[in-house]
Amino acid sequence: MSERFFLYDEKDTTTTRFVSFAGEHARYDLALMQTDRYYGKRIVMNLQGRRYAIIGRDDLDEPGYIEYAFDLSEEEAQELKEFLYEVI
Repeated sequence: MSERFFLYDEKDTTTTRFVSFAGEHARYDLALMQTDRYYGKRIVMNLQGRRYAIIGRDDLDEPGYIEYAFDLSEEEAQELKEFLYEVI
């Protein structure tokens, strides 16, 4: 077996918030992780949909990004964006 080549291997302290809420179009079970990495952006994980994205306010304004990242309809993405605008 060849030697493993790491690009990086670091530990970081994170703050994780678990949130579950029901919108008009879907239920959202999320984990929002804050770390010193990623230039102040949050790691947002959809626990039921098994998708995640690194999101900052600039990403929320990017047309179609939330729909693509979490495989959501336009209506579902709008509900998620409204919540994320409050916490990011």
